[in-house]
Amino acid sequence: MTKILILGATSPIARALALRFASDGAQLYLAARDGDEVRRVAEDVSVRAGVTALSGTFDASDFASHDTFIRHAAGQLGGLDGVVACFGTLGDEDAAQTDPGAALATINQNFTGAVSLITLAARHLEQQLSGFIIVIGSVAGERGRARNYVYGSAKGALAIFAQGLRGRLAASGVHVMTVKLGTVDTRMTWGREGAMLTIAPAKAADLIYAAYRRRAEVVYAPWFWRFIMGAIRLIPESRFKRVSF
Repeated sequence: MTKILILGATSPIARALALRFASDGAQLYLAARDGDEVRRVAEDVSVRAGVTALSGTFDASDFASHDTFIRHAAGQLGGLDGVVACFGTLGDEDAAQTDPGAALATINQNFTGAVSLITLAARHLEQQLSGFIIVIGSVAGERGRARNYVYGSAKGALAIFAQGLRGRLAASGVHVMTVKLGTVDTRMTWGREGAMLTIAPAKAADLIYAAYRRRAEVVYAPWFWRFIMGAIRLIPESRFKRVSF
């Protein structure tokens, strides 16, 4: 039975992914900041998939607690075969542009917290010479936009981190997959630009799970974002800095 830790398990995509993994026979430890909500998610997955999903809490910004948390999750599962990093926040984009504290809070929630937790989990997987890590990022990290460059820089850094980690762990039999999400229809993105290109969380989860099953390395969800971002990367800086999208 595959033993999987899902970080940020209360997000709509993570909930859908948890159900897919559980329906495939995986044993899950679902973790989030809100203990009551993640417990309800675990109970729902348990009932719907017919398995026992465990739950716990973590704080992405409390770096000192991460080692104990990873050890506890692995202990509760009786081992660790895979980790899905599915947490993050847009933060207060306006405040982050002028307030260093707000900017660092966004960076910690989207990048440094993920680096800390993934590094600890990767060490465990590397030692056993097997397993997988799924890092869910965003197409916002493809290029810095005036509208959300703090969040985008965190997601861009996370993609580079995952790329390097994938290279380092390749010889150890640990697979690392990077997911670059487009706009997903969630509370975090409601009312923002790009509504015409949004997809439902369940559909995004289907795409991610299918990519995991075929051991993809970098996947855009949906696929057309690969071409959209490819075109955006070709826009000269002198013109790109004037756009507002």
